[in-house]
Amino acid sequence: MDVRKIIMMFSVATLLVSCGGSKKATTARKANTPSPRKTEVRREVKEVKEPKKEIKKPLNAVSYKEKVQNYIFEYAGIAKHEMTEYGIPASITLAQGILESGAGYGELTGKANNHFGIKCHDWTGDRVYHDDDRSQECFRKYEKASHSFRDHSLFLKNRKRYAKLFTYKQDDYKSWAYGLRAAGYATDKKYPAKLISIVERYKLDKYDAEVLGKAYVAKKPKKPKKTNKPVVSKAEKGEYVVQKGDTLYSISRRYNIKVAELKAYNNLKDNAIAIGQVLKVKEPDGDAEEF
Repeated sequence: MDVRKIIMMFSVATLLVSCGGSKKATTARKANTPSPRKTEVRREVKEVKEPKKEIKKPLNAVSYKEKVQNYIFEYAGIAKHEMTEYGIPASITLAQGILESGAGYGELTGKANNHFGIKCHDWTGDRVYHDDDRSQECFRKYEKASHSFRDHSLFLKNRKRYAKLFTYKQDDYKSWAYGLRAAGYATDKKYPAKLISIVERYKLDKYDAEVLGKAYVAKKPKKPKKTNKPVVSKAEKGEYVVQKGDTLYSISRRYNIKVAELKAYNNLKDNAIAIGQVLKVKEPDGDAEEF
C-alpha cells in the first residue's frame, strides 16, 4: 500500500476520533450543568375584614305623654313608699316630680338626679350649679333618684310652714295642691291647677287608693263650657295681660326688666306666652319658699 494513502487514512481516522470525543465532552458538560430553576415567590394576601360601622338611627321623638307615662312607670313605686313612710299623697309627689323635672327630662334632673329643684342651703352633700332664678345657683345632687324623693318628703315633713298639709286626708290631692301654694311652695298662681290637672289626666290618685287599701273610682275631668265670648283677664297692680303681638322681650322692654327676670317672676320654662295670660312684671313678695 502506498505510504501516502496510509498517512491520509490515518489522518482521517484521527480526525473522526477527535470529532467524536469533542461531541461527547460537550454533551457531557451540557448534561452535568444544572439548568437554572425559576423560583416562584408566592405572596399570601390576607383579606382583612373591617368591622361594620354601626349606623345609629336617630331616636324617634318621644311625645310629652309618653315621657310622663314612662316617668310614672319608673317612679310610682317610690312615691307610694314615701306615702307609706311620711303620709304625703303619692299622687302629689308624682305630679310635682313630673312638673318640676320635665317628666325626668330636665337638665337638672339629668345631671343631679334632682327631681324637685331643691337648692343647697344647709346641704353638705354633692352639689351642682345650674341657672334658675339666678345664674349658677347651687342645687343638691343625689346618687339615686330615690334619694331625691326622700329628701322631698323630709323637706315637707320637717318644715313648720307645711304642717297644715298633714291635716288633710291623704287622698285629698286637691287640698294638698292648694295647700302647697298657700304655704309658699310656689309663686305661680296656677301651680295648684297644674298639679290637679296632671293627677286627673294620668289618674295618679289611684296610687293613693292602693296605699290606703281603698277601691279606686276614676274621676271624670270636667269639660270646660263652650263659649264664644273671648276670655278677658284683668290685671292687678304689678301685672300685665298679654296682648296680640306681645313677646317676652317686648314686655321686658316696656317695664325695663330682663327677660330672665320676667320668666323667673312667672315660673316660665320657655318663652311661650298666650294672649290673655297674666304676667307679673315686678318681683313678687318675698313670702314664697325658695328651694
